[in-house]
Amino acid sequence: MSDEARPSRTAVVIPAAGRGVRLGPGAPKALRALNGTPMLIHAVRAMAASRAVSLVVVVAPSDGATEVKNLLDDHALPERTDYLVVPGGETRQESVHLGLQALPEGITTVLVHDAARPLVPVETVDAVIEAVRDGAVAVVPALPVADTVKEVEPAEKPGDPEQVVATPVRARLRAVQTPQGFDHDTLVNAHATIALTGEGATDDAGMVERLGAPVVVVPGHEEAFKVTRPLDLVLAEAVLARRRANDGF
Repeated sequence: MSDEARPSRTAVVIPAAGRGVRLGPGAPKALRALNGTPMLIHAVRAMAASRAVSLVVVVAPSDGATEVKNLLDDHALPERTDYLVVPGGETRQESVHLGLQALPEGITTVLVHDAARPLVPVETVDAVIEAVRDGAVAVVPALPVADTVKEVEPAEKPGDPEQVVATPVRARLRAVQTPQGFDHDTLVNAHATIALTGEGATDDAGMVERLGAPVVVVPGHEEAFKVTRPLDLVLAEAVLARRRANDGF
């Protein structure tokens, strides 16, 4: 079957094997409760809200795949979407790679989404998918940077003053979010080509960039922020409260 005749099928890989140390001790970040429901469930629902998504693959902590599978089974998820849980690796890059290996034949578009971005609107998900289907091999949602950014020479000791070495032009900067979208074969090639060394890649689009392939940006959304620190949980609860008030969410 020619590429033109191949039906477009979209899957999402959600690496959720990290501990999330910046939120403090306790459960892994993806399993922290947000409005009484684990962040991971919010993130899965956000991806499955797109009618274009046929499969969501959750990459769980290597010793917690059964727990995560039970978690998905215990929560109401859209029935039109299939769900799969696989054990992850030591780094985010390894976990995404394992998620890619679990995809069935016929997937043409792959989204990679942070479990710690539980509130991304479906419009953003659809915009990323549409851009890939329109021919882009790699797509990232992003927002303009509100703050002036300084490049510094990192201090040897945390807390010491750091020397500013450059001030990038703010108009050319974007804060990248997820889901990031890819042509399936391009992302698989990137993971096969970029060695699984050190901490691994934290940004899949960056791996595609290193192959020399073009990456494009579509508008992100302010509610697609990453829940990393305790204050982010407060903001996320406020967003959910506003949604419930406005939409009966």
